[in-house]
Amino acid sequence: MNASEAKQHYLKRPPAGGPEWAGPVRRQALERFAALGFPTTHDEDWKYTSVEPLVKIPFAPGSGSDVGAERRIADRGLDDFTPNRLVAVDGRFSNRLARLGDLPKGVVACSLASAMSEHSDLVEPFWARIADYGGQAFTALNTALAEDGIFLFVPAGTELPPMQLLFVSSAADEPVVSHPRTLILLERGSQATVIETYIGMKDDVYWTNSVTEIVLADNAVFDGYKIQMQSERAFHIATQQARLGRDAVLTSHAFALGAELARNEVNATFAGEGGDCTLNGLYVTAGFQHVDNHTRIDHERPRCTSRELYKGIMGGKSRGVFNGKIYVHKHAEKTDARQTNRNLLLSEEAWVDTKPQLEIYNNDVKCSHGSTIGQLEDDALFFLRSRGLDVRAAIGLLTQGFANDITGRVKQAPVAEFMERKLGDKIDRMTQENERW
Repeated sequence: MNASEAKQHYLKRPPAGGPEWAGPVRRQALERFAALGFPTTHDEDWKYTSVEPLVKIPFAPGSGSDVGAERRIADRGLDDFTPNRLVAVDGRFSNRLARLGDLPKGVVACSLASAMSEHSDLVEPFWARIADYGGQAFTALNTALAEDGIFLFVPAGTELPPMQLLFVSSAADEPVVSHPRTLILLERGSQATVIETYIGMKDDVYWTNSVTEIVLADNAVFDGYKIQMQSERAFHIATQQARLGRDAVLTSHAFALGAELARNEVNATFAGEGGDCTLNGLYVTAGFQHVDNHTRIDHERPRCTSRELYKGIMGGKSRGVFNGKIYVHKHAEKTDARQTNRNLLLSEEAWVDTKPQLEIYNNDVKCSHGSTIGQLEDDALFFLRSRGLDVRAAIGLLTQGFANDITGRVKQAPVAEFMERKLGDKIDRMTQENERW
């Protein structure tokens, strides 16, 4: 299919159902997708990433069958991640796979589709109002077609135990697409730790097009982790949009290991004074993988602090992209913002495009940004090898050290240990495939 045919392929599908109030929004979102179409490399925000490989494939809707999903979750080492978990297969909530202990009073953790009907007073004010679908084609498509997803609500003054949100793409005889949708609401003074994980039933071709909306009321604290380790034949397009109230704190750790083509949009907006936002990211690519990280932090209110550190490790003929923007609005005095992107190339054919940006409309601020691209130093390799390490072990140690700046910031021990294992396995494979060594 070409881009025009692909657009019509999805426009033929009727908007998803739900309560009456969702209908106009879904129809409007589908109209926006029709107007926008799929982005091309002529669009500035997609300059380094072509979605042509995705557009060519006529994806069918996923079945939502959770048969075999439990075994796959266990095989991937995710079964004992946290005591509490919610699971969606092909974007549809699975009651069978959900596991919830004694949650604090007032917490709502359930299917988004059921929450839209049973808790409309909580959902309607925020659903599709945080993540902008007016200018984002993939967000518009998700808004129109997402049948279900996950809803998480934490009432005021409540601390939620760590919760895992698992998104599984099913196996099928044909390539399938899912549109998972997540809405997370933290009321005033509440706290939550959420681990968002994406896997596939098999190492097949499939497409996940997800949107996560996070709303933090005043003084709320959110510690979030996203682990994307889907098939290296899969496509992963994701948007995370957060809105922070006064003195709210958001910490986001994004790990991208899988997918043939991945695009991660991570955005945060300070809607109240005194907020604090930290965005950490690690992307590791091998073979012909392509991972694009797009971030934006909007400082709309005074006296807010943001820190951003993204690191990339590229091997084979893979490609990484980092495009981050810190936008300081006119009335956001006393802004304190730093943005850093660092990249390590393990192959002469690996490539990275990096574009850190500051856009500032207030003079009373402290802002900085920068990026680096480099390779492992021969002197460091020689030093380790002279101490008895073979070349693969030396490369692994140096590369793990580079990544530790991100993994070492993870507060959840199971997540940190899991990521260190997965990262070690991938780096070892990348070293074996690199003829330079």
